[in-house]
Amino acid sequence: MLLLRPPNVYPPQSDTWLLARALRTAAIRPGSRVLDLFTGTGALALAAVRAGAGQVTAVDLSPWAVLAARCNAALRRAPVRVLRGDMTAPVADDEFDVIVANPPYVAAPHRPRLPRGGPELAWDAGPDGRALLDRLCAAAPPRLAPGGTLLLVQSALSGTGWTLALLRGAGLKAAVIDRATVPFGPVMRSRADRLRERGLLAPDQNTEELVVIRADKPPPPLPRHPRPAHCPAGRPPAPGRRGPPGPDPDRGPG
Repeated sequence: MLLLRPPNVYPPQSDTWLLARALRTAAIRPGSRVLDLFTGTGALALAAVRAGAGQVTAVDLSPWAVLAARCNAALRRAPVRVLRGDMTAPVADDEFDVIVANPPYVAAPHRPRLPRGGPELAWDAGPDGRALLDRLCAAAPPRLAPGGTLLLVQSALSGTGWTLALLRGAGLKAAVIDRATVPFGPVMRSRADRLRERGLLAPDQNTEELVVIRADKPPPPLPRHPRPAHCPAGRPPAPGRRGPPGPDPDRGPG
């Protein structure tokens, strides 16, 4: 899929297409409300439209990404609402049936603070790679409708188990549903030595495992029908059978 992409916007790569495959496998119900966080070029938002979503919203902090996503949606006449903002802040009052997220997850041990702009905004995620993942695990569950699904992709180097624990702690049923091993890209190659010094990479490691995590919010409880006032607790009498005889109103005491 050809997409317009300014230089400062993250290009769709292996993690994008791995998440797009999970989105197809999830079998979105027709008319579903979908939220694409960290949208970049809007590739996953467009994939949601093709999968049959009814309402698609895409969010990114980068103004260049917002421009790219709007242009790519307009060129395809795809009904995608693109908003600029920090994670779920622009949709704080909305609920969604599906949330997809490809957050920055590359560890930046040389940069203790997150970048405020530039291309690094698309991949730098703090010294351990979890600055955005931890926030996502807290921000996404409240935006899911009951029975909704969160799909996110990350590197196993950034702590798959910690992501699963946070999502389960938020009341979601979470599991890894897909994996792929890919060679290091330019960013990982450029900081591999620093990551090895911190013990985050093996001495000869030049690949990383990408994982897709699915987290489901419990559906709403089934309605409980109130028991009629005249029906005592316990098993009602079987049809055609009468309970024990009561007192005869025409007969006096004794």
